[in-house]
Amino acid sequence: MGKTRSVLTQSGRVINEAVSFIAFSILDLLDFLLCFLYKVVDLFVEADWKPCYCSSGKEAITNSGKILVSEQGESKIVCLSSSKLHLEDISDTLYSRPSLLSEVSKLTVSELKRLKLDGNYLNGEKMIKTSKASNTVRTSTFTINSTIVEMLQGKIGRQQLRPIPRWSDCDCQLCTSWVSSTCTNGKGTLFVRAEAPGPGPGSGSGSGSRDKAAREDVIFIHGFISSSSFWTETLFPNFSREAKSSYRLFAVDLLGFGRSPKPADSLYTLREHLDMIERSVLEAHKVKSNFHIVAHSLGCIVALALAVKHPQSVKSLTLLAPPYYPVPKGEQATQYVMRRIAPRRVWPPIAFGASLACWYEHISRTICLLICKNHRLWEFLTKLVTRNRVRTFLLEGFFCHTHNAAWHTLHNIICGTAGKLEGYLDTVREYLNCSVTIFHGKDDELIPVECSYNVQKRIPRAHVKVIENKDHITIVVGRQKAFARELEEIWSNSTNSS
Repeated sequence: MGKTRSVLTQSGRVINEAVSFIAFSILDLLDFLLCFLYKVVDLFVEADWKPCYCSSGKEAITNSGKILVSEQGESKIVCLSSSKLHLEDISDTLYSRPSLLSEVSKLTVSELKRLKLDGNYLNGEKMIKTSKASNTVRTSTFTINSTIVEMLQGKIGRQQLRPIPRWSDCDCQLCTSWVSSTCTNGKGTLFVRAEAPGPGPGSGSGSGSRDKAAREDVIFIHGFISSSSFWTETLFPNFSREAKSSYRLFAVDLLGFGRSPKPADSLYTLREHLDMIERSVLEAHKVKSNFHIVAHSLGCIVALALAVKHPQSVKSLTLLAPPYYPVPKGEQATQYVMRRIAPRRVWPPIAFGASLACWYEHISRTICLLICKNHRLWEFLTKLVTRNRVRTFLLEGFFCHTHNAAWHTLHNIICGTAGKLEGYLDTVREYLNCSVTIFHGKDDELIPVECSYNVQKRIPRAHVKVIENKDHITIVVGRQKAFARELEEIWSNSTNSS
């Protein structure tokens, strides 16, 4: 039986590899064709030939009003405004996503070169000289792209905020509710759902006054293509009366998602996400100290960065399914993580979906065009077919975003921070006194359980709780009452220990 199972497993793996190669080779071609199609439509509808990341990084960044500083390894963008010079980290995976055929070709050539070098191993002296010569060529200098000259000649002056959605984005009242506030105050803030003891600030940005009855604050950060409803529709109604009288609860829609601003000119970098949370929650609601953070999936990365930026203020850190993949030595961090979360396989289905979202800029835009722009139709059909048995808040979180926001957030947060996460975790271990608790569903196919144990290896005091028969979503949805009690216990223990 064991041998038969092994043969079947191996056969299934081979079939998956073969089918995946054919499927993703076709998708490579389809994305290439869609690239030209969207450029033509953009030119016709918006009178602007939009660059994309299929072209060189130089063209994409130049035309977007930014300066590309480095094209090797960790890339950075210089943003110039009238008063500030920003250096933002962007992921090279945005413009360096080789097709499956080209990757196979490179691997084949590399393998042939390796075999040839092994055959010429006796010519040791020649090999040594060659390696010495190659080593003298390598440098670690920080080069500035020549694009800066063109940028300084006037392109920056034409850069402006674009609150109006693109033709391929939804323009309904829910998705564009942020436009009026942005046009009014010039900058806008995130949508924040707040609950406080007594007369609270309610929905939106709310009041900045702090209720005297609340001892501490809690900030909830959702994951990828989700919204604050992931927390407010599950946990908020299930917190005890004592918890609601002791804590102010803040659930944010991240920049580009839910009812928060979705600027078309944003690169959705980690700095932008952090700045918006600080402006919309910490400053607007006067959250200065003694706050807890609860985060899910991609939100865990934002939570770690926020905790590191405010080390004296965080009381507890609760992470759900953190996407932490330790990068082996010699591997390029961004590319390694992209291949882990999006392996370009047709099975399991969740890996196929992640691969579509991560590898294909124009196919993922087409999916957003079909689903997000027409989300009202899909919500109606879902309610009709399921007879209102599906929790609609999950649909709202899934639908209410733009392709620009999802594409850049996925690459710049999950892939782009791959080389920084170890530093964040080490800082939490060495310099933060907060408690760290990690929850993970055992059946999570999107982010494997070992990611949580990897975090625990970097932070030994972190407590990992693996929940049986739960996946990436049902770790909260479906067990909200139990999870609400667990959070209350974490907050209470961290307060008593301090």
